[in-house]
Formats: sequence, C-alpha cells, structure tokens
Amino acid sequence: MGEALTGLKRSCMCCDVNETMIDKEVTVMGWVQRRRDLGQLIFIALRDKTGLVQIAIDGNVAEKELFEKAESVRSEFVLAVRGQVAPRTEGNINPNMKTGTIEIIATEIRILSESETTPFQIEDNVTVKDDLRFKYRYLDLRRPRQLENLVLRHRVVQVMRNFLDQESFLEIETPILGISTPEGARDYLVPSRVHPGSFYGLPQSPQQYKQLLMISGMDRYYQIAKCFRDEDLRADRQPEFTQVDMELSFVDVEDILDINERMMQKVFKDILNVEIPLPLKRMTYKEAMERFGSDKPDIRFGMELVNISEVVSGTDFVVFKTALEAGGSVRAINAKGCGAFPRKKIDSLVEFVKTYRAKGLAWISINEDGSLKTQIAKFFTEEKLQEIVAKMDGKPGDLILICADEDKVVFDSLGALRLELSKMLELTKADNFSFLWVTEFPMLEWDEEENRFVAVHHPFTAPMDEDLSLLETDPGKVRAKAYDIVLNGYELGGGSIRIHRRDVQQKMFGLLGFTMEEAQERFGYFLDAFKYGAPPHGGLAFGLDRIIMLMCGASSIRDVIAFPKVKDASCPMTDAPTVVDEKQLDELAICINKEILEAAEKAE
Repeated sequence: MGEALTGLKRSCMCCDVNETMIDKEVTVMGWVQRRRDLGQLIFIALRDKTGLVQIAIDGNVAEKELFEKAESVRSEFVLAVRGQVAPRTEGNINPNMKTGTIEIIATEIRILSESETTPFQIEDNVTVKDDLRFKYRYLDLRRPRQLENLVLRHRVVQVMRNFLDQESFLEIETPILGISTPEGARDYLVPSRVHPGSFYGLPQSPQQYKQLLMISGMDRYYQIAKCFRDEDLRADRQPEFTQVDMELSFVDVEDILDINERMMQKVFKDILNVEIPLPLKRMTYKEAMERFGSDKPDIRFGMELVNISEVVSGTDFVVFKTALEAGGSVRAINAKGCGAFPRKKIDSLVEFVKTYRAKGLAWISINEDGSLKTQIAKFFTEEKLQEIVAKMDGKPGDLILICADEDKVVFDSLGALRLELSKMLELTKADNFSFLWVTEFPMLEWDEEENRFVAVHHPFTAPMDEDLSLLETDPGKVRAKAYDIVLNGYELGGGSIRIHRRDVQQKMFGLLGFTMEEAQERFGYFLDAFKYGAPPHGGLAFGLDRIIMLMCGASSIRDVIAFPKVKDASCPMTDAPTVVDEKQLDELAICINKEILEAAEKAE
C-alpha cells in the first residue's frame, strides 16, 4: 500500500537540485535507484527522468519513524522526499553525478508506491535479452540510455518542426483510415462494421493525400506521420513507423534537396553539435552501384568495386567465362592489409557471399615479398595475375576478392562483403556522419514473376525530362527524378518530383500493367483531381526512427521507439496481435478460415 500525496507538491526535478539551493528546502519525487545502509546513516539515490540525487537520513538526528521508513525502502519504490539541501563532505563528492556535490537531508519521506523485485536491474550496464526487456518495456524505459533516446527523439522533432515552420510549411494531418493500395508492400486492413465486407487500408505513406494537398493549393505541407506496412521485419524495420513527410509545389529537384540538406544540418548542429558541411555529396544510382554495389553506400571507407571484366576477358576459367558470356561482369574489391588472412577466414568470406546468390569468390593474396597466392593460379599466367593486381592497385599485404556473375548478384555480394569487412576490420565509427544524395534512380524494373514492369519507387514518380520519350520506346532505361538521402550506409529518406500531367500518369499506369478501367477503379479519385490544374510538385519522406537510431548510435530502431514490435511483428508486453471473440467477428461479418489458419501454424 502507498501513502497519499496530499499536501505535498514537487518543487523541482532531481537533477535541478544544485549548490545555489544549499540550506533551502526542496521536495523531490521519483524512484529508488539504490539504497545504502551504513548503520545509523542511510543513503538513497532517487531517480526521475532528469537523473539522480542523493537523499541522506542520519539516524542520530532524524526522527525514529523517518529512519525506520528509510530502512524499509527498496529499489524501485516510488518516493516523495522533503528535505534541506546540504553540501556533501569532501570525501563523499561524486564527480560522475550531475548532483554529486550536494545531497538532500530528508525531513519527510512518503512511500507513494512499493515495488516487487524487478526482472532485471534498472541500469545501463546490465545485459538483458530483448524478449525480456520488451516484455517489461515500461521498466526498460526507466534505464537512463533508453530515456535519453526518447528525449533526443523529442528534441529532433522539435527542431524539425521549428525549421519547417520557418520555411512556410503547414503541418496537416492526413487520414489513417483510407483506401487499400497494395502496390508494393502489403497493407494492413481494417474491417468496417458500418459497411460489412468492406475494408479500410492503413497508410503505407500519405503519398496520394499529400499530392492532393498540392492540387488543393497548400503549397508546402509536412506531417510527422504514422505509417504501416505488413512486411517481413529486420532490425531497422517495424510494422508501424514514423515518417517526417513533406511535399512542395512549384519546385524541382534542387529546391527539395536544398531544404532537406539545411534541415539535416540544423538538426545535427542543434542536437549533437556536429557540423554537417553543405552541399552534401551527390552520386547517381549508376555510379553508386558501380563503385559500392549498393544504392545506399557507406562512403566512410574505401574498398570500392572495380570492374576487371576487360582484364580477364578471353579467359578459359569457366566461372569468369560463363558470367561474361551471359552479359554479366567480373568485379573485385581490395581488402587492404588482409593478405595474411588464414584460409579458414577467407573460406568464411566465400560462404558469406553465397547468401547473396554468388556461386563463390576468387581471391588473390599478395605476400609481403610481392609473390601471389591464389586458388585460381592454374587458370591464369603469372603475367595475367599481376595485371589483375595492378588493376586493383594491389600492394604487398593486400587481399583481392573477386566475384563473377550477373551484375545484380555481383553488386549485392561485393556490396555486402565490403560492409562485412568494414565491421571485421573496425573501419568506421558510429559518431562519424557521412551524408550522401543518390539520384537518378531507374524509373522501372522488370518483375520476372509478374512478367511486367514495376515502379522502383512508386507509380507517381516523374521521369527525367530528357528520358520522357523513352517511355514509348525503351521504358527500362528511363531514369526518374528520384533521390534518396543516405547516412552511413542507411537510407534515411527518399522522394521524387511527381508526375503532374494526367496523360503522363495514365501512361505510367499502362506501363505498370493497368488497363484504363483498372487505373480508374483503383486511382480514379486521384486521376480526376489532375483534371483541375495540378502544379509541378515533389517531396520527400524521412524515416524518423532510423534518423534517431543513427544519432543515438543504437543498433536497432526498437531502441528509439517507446513501445516497439519484435521481429514477428508482435508485442511481447501486450501479446498483440490477439484472437478476438466470435461476437466481434460476427459484427464485422468476418469468418476465419480455419484450414488456412492451421496450415499457417504448421508452416511456422
């Protein structure tokens, strides 16, 4: 049982207590971090969201009832403490605490709430399994680092809001309950009781609404938007996530890049005191793939891909020969200083690239005396091997790693391999922030399964002006006015200039395999709006969770979301999603197909 708070009011937060308050009475409230009992002297470290302050109870001076109450206190009890601020004795000063030079001599303690022993200690330096800490997330959030992450998130959003307000943006909310548009990731569906058999779709993004706002004349819109995607999860994905979403009228690519560069610069300066030089580096999609094997390259270290197809053309080595004859390529990276890797470690790299569909990995190790060691020696002359080494700028002590296959496999494999090696060799630091714009993405890509083109970004992205004619003759070569902002190998956000002409939008739907009737049925309200004067417009959406993750140095966005889901999209704390009762299903005219459900459970 807890005591009432009646008549007692908090006068300050724990870390607001300082030396200017010495001899003054204060009232603080919070949780007990720890209690030290030295016989006739008890110290309590009291914690609130600002940090810790020390409470002292001297049994030689304090009333018996007060001292006995202090003796009964345990970790995570919730207390209200009134007392007088006093300086700590010289030997008792704690330089690691913000309040380490003072303490509060308690004159009154109220136990507002008691606590059982927690499943884990409320400290940062305690390792806790994710399943346990997310089951008791409300306890996990008491840990200083988790609290700091959410405070930083709050501050970042405040900076962004103030910046966008100064840039004449309007914050406008768009609907959560909308129409299902399953082009891309799967929608979450919400059944309607009022319209039995019909469903809303939760937004994967506010894309169409924000474009309609531009047609409405809002000119500049932004929103801290909740979005939902029913897809497989990774460390940096969640079924529900937050976007910093924006759209602007009468702009082109340069205008949007400029505003977002300046916003990122202000956020990092105001929050982390990190200077981000402008303009940010830029790279076309084609260059990013050729140099780094990725459309979101980490450019903090080298180890770039080099195309050695010409050097090895004409070879009888079947792996290289087959790849080149099929229109693929042979590319390599130079792992500087890794020539002494033992064979076992090199074999592990070979197995690593196989997870990216590579058939294997050729390697050339350059000994300190300049001689070469390689598993492909019998297929090449010494001169040809030295030519490969020269092309790769190989030096004694280096390890050259070679992949041959179709370009996508080569890019995926070597792109992932350079990242794996960077972790292994500790080539990067979390507090080294390297931004990059990747531009001129392909507009379309061919989907072999569906036997049609699909949009690389979404169907509303405008083609580059000079490629407009290719929509008729060679759609696969059309580049989009699309751009992603990348930080340390993570895509922070992406956007594009939008199609604002009805005829071009209809042509795009046709390329994606929609008949006029299908396009009208699915996007009719959107296409109809184009009849009434649509301004040139474009936008961008940042993944807020991912920005905060990188700024905090966290390894997962789960650490920067108050109540995240885990890998199977469930919530260990609430057990969501859960089965609902038959009455609710009947009201919604929904019947569960138990055969499909049982098959899915067996598959799991």
